[in-house]
Amino acid sequence: MTDMQYRQLGRSGLKVPVLSFGTATFAGGNEFFDKWGGTGIEEATRLVDICLEAGVNFFDTADVYSAGGSEQVLGAALKGRRDKALISTKATFRSAEGPNGVGSSRFHLIRACEASLKRLGTDHIDLYFMHGFDATTPVEETLRALDDLVTSGKIGYIGASNFSGWHLMKALATSEKYGLARYVAYQGYYSLVGRDYEWELMPLGLDQGVGLMVWSPLGWGRLTGKIRRGQPDQSGRIASGGAAGGPQVDEELLYTVVDVLDAVAQETGKTVPQVALNWLLGRPTVANIVVGARNEAQLRANLGALGWSLTADQVARLDAASRRQPVYPYWHQMDFDERNPKPTRW
Repeated sequence: MTDMQYRQLGRSGLKVPVLSFGTATFAGGNEFFDKWGGTGIEEATRLVDICLEAGVNFFDTADVYSAGGSEQVLGAALKGRRDKALISTKATFRSAEGPNGVGSSRFHLIRACEASLKRLGTDHIDLYFMHGFDATTPVEETLRALDDLVTSGKIGYIGASNFSGWHLMKALATSEKYGLARYVAYQGYYSLVGRDYEWELMPLGLDQGVGLMVWSPLGWGRLTGKIRRGQPDQSGRIASGGAAGGPQVDEELLYTVVDVLDAVAQETGKTVPQVALNWLLGRPTVANIVVGARNEAQLRANLGALGWSLTADQVARLDAASRRQPVYPYWHQMDFDERNPKPTRW
């Protein structure tokens, strides 16, 4: 059994394992999610078994993953042992027909939450994310609806995903003004080939006590060890089109990062993805990394990111290889560390 490490989730009393299991690969059933995976109940149950044995008792899903199918499969896989697990799911994106079947209005959130509870086969959701920012609904309405769900016991904590910095700060200020439940977690994209999170959201998270749950920590499949300079990947999610809609990565940046990952992997006796995950675990604000796996072998490989640490020199080399010029005003702010220090040098 892996010696699991637990961290405080933002400014809350909840402790979570540093790895959670993402279930976007569960169910499948449509063109987009079939490219991610189509794990059925039997295999999902086996993966949940391995997670719980390793201390990965945190499972992440969303109502739009396979049109609710992911929630259904996860619920079935956890049947009879719900008390041993933490579950996070999400709402906001379209989950029903009609003008009110999308967004973060009270109307949609109450119905979306009830539907998720039913599919998951549970009476509560431990962490409920707004999957994106709804600019057409007053922030007060969204937070009041979420606060009511927290008060009712149907939700434990709330989080935001894919918000801009000002979206998140406006919500936090509104929660403070009216005494409403506040976002304690941010679920966002962050990897060695995608460090934009550091420019605005990381300083905000440090200042406001918002913990990060990282999604796509391997750069949308680019840091799995299958892609190397002069050897483009011929298999997996990217080759099958599963990277559609994902972040663009400069080719030279990717190869430079992978070159250093390869070198560090050889020095440590670990794999490229294990090194990439371990680097993230050392970054400010990171409370949890959402890892996915299509099968048992991939899941066990991800667990190998735990129980060891990179040296300061290895971290510095990875930092340097993955660094790129931030956009304005962040590059300008780098020259004012005397009064405006940065948690990382980007």
